[in-house]
This record gives sequence, structure tokens and C-alpha cells, in this order.
Amino acid sequence: MNRWSRVGAVIVAGASLVVLSGCSVNTALWGADGARVIDTTEQLIDAASSGEQDTLACEGSAADFGDSQAWEELSAGEPEEFNGETSVDRPLLDAAWRINLEGTANGRVSGDISPTDVFYREVDDSLCVADIIWQTIDLGEDN
Repeated sequence: MNRWSRVGAVIVAGASLVVLSGCSVNTALWGADGARVIDTTEQLIDAASSGEQDTLACEGSAADFGDSQAWEELSAGEPEEFNGETSVDRPLLDAAWRINLEGTANGRVSGDISPTDVFYREVDDSLCVADIIWQTIDLGEDN
């Protein structure tokens, strides 16, 4: 068996284990908590794209959800546990998780602002949005 055949066999075996165990790829990669953060982020993107994001905001949160068009074509990135004591971006924020947002710049121009990171707090076995980081898009001189 050549190298590429072995690689393919490992991929097929790994995918089979995920399917047979009944867990999603996100659960296999990020664990149950990480998969929950990803799922919640996909729900947030859908809600924010249609202007219905307020149901996901934490009570007392000052998170800026911005313009609904800014959320279009985004997807959940990689979740990580959040530690406010070591965070440069949001020191001492009361949050449990942080996830980056990924997407394309289709239709966007330099100077537009876009959400790039979402912070979640755990409340009553669910997640709510504690804060959002927005950044200015810089597509460079050629775009």
C-alpha cells in the first residue's frame, strides 16, 4: 500500500468512527462544548443576518451586533475557552468561550467593518453573547 492509499484509509476510518459513534465532526474535533459553541455561533450568524440577534444577547450585555449585512457569508471558526485575566482584547470580560468568525470579503470593500470574534457566557446550560469584536476590513491597495 503506497503512502496516499494509507492516508486515504486513515481518513475513511476516522470518518467512519465519527459516523458510527453518532457524533458530529465538530464534536470529534472540538469536543461537546466546542461543538456547542460552533452551533450557537451558526445560529447567531443566521439570526444577526436577519436582524433577530437580540434573543442571543446576555442580559446586561452591551454587545454591538452592528449591521445585519456584515454577518452575511460568515461562518463559525475555532472555539476556545476564554480567560479574561490573560486576554489582551477583553481583559476581565465575564465570558467562558471565544470563537473567531470566518468568511469571504465578497461585496465588501476596504473600510467596511466586520465582526471577527464572539465571546459567550454560559447561563442556565446555554450560551449567550457577552461581547463581539469588530474590525475594519483592509483588502490592500489592489482590491
